[in-house]
Amino acid sequence: MNFVALLLTLLVGLFILLGSYIGLNYKDNKKFTDFSISIAFGVIISLILFELLPETFEVLNGEIGVVRTIFVIVILSLIGITLLKLLDLFVPHHEHEVHHKHQHSSDKCHNDHLYHIGIMSSIGVIAHNIIEGMSLYLVSSTSLISGILLCIGIGLHNIPMGLVISSTLISSNFCKNKILKISLIVSIATFIGGVLMFMIGGVNALVEGILLGLTLGMLIYISIFELLHQIYHMKNKKITIAGIVVGIVLLVISILLGHSH
Repeated sequence: MNFVALLLTLLVGLFILLGSYIGLNYKDNKKFTDFSISIAFGVIISLILFELLPETFEVLNGEIGVVRTIFVIVILSLIGITLLKLLDLFVPHHEHEVHHKHQHSSDKCHNDHLYHIGIMSSIGVIAHNIIEGMSLYLVSSTSLISGILLCIGIGLHNIPMGLVISSTLISSNFCKNKILKISLIVSIATFIGGVLMFMIGGVNALVEGILLGLTLGMLIYISIFELLHQIYHMKNKKITIAGIVVGIVLLVISILLGHSH
């Protein structure tokens, strides 16, 4: 059963690669990039509100009580935001750092920011997927059927993550080989989580709550300070709204599948 559980954590990463492959082979890249970012925003916001926040509260509440739980979640989220902000300083080409007067400069500014979104999203998704890999391994070790359902659920909201990583990076003139390498690194994060859980045999509720809280902060940073900023400047609001709705629907379906066990 442990081998099968590890296999599922490896297979779920293929959804990231599937999303990246679609993003790399879609011709109308500008619209598709905007659509991908909108989907990712819908997925992450829904993930924060419907999954991570309630789960973090539930885990910590059982250990330290309601009042302390609220306080700890706020602190952990701020730490997660700060960690990504510090990493942000080492990722070049942030949009507000480029001053432009001509259309060429404006296009470069836009492309540089897309590059920034792709890299920061990759970092946040890696952190999130490691924890999901740990959860998937534990569930699969107990019940194979539940593990398969959870695997499908995670995979459904991994596809938009692969989409946004590849579509933003290819708009920044990244070559396909580099994009595939980055996507591959992101895709094995869930497997790494499974391997970690296999090696240590499990974590207590307090450690799990801390990890969830830090991830919550990282995803808040990505959704508010990266994706929302880009969405605000999108011209085609119909594509934007449609993408956000699709993202929310995908996440809700994945939650229903994942929790059906």
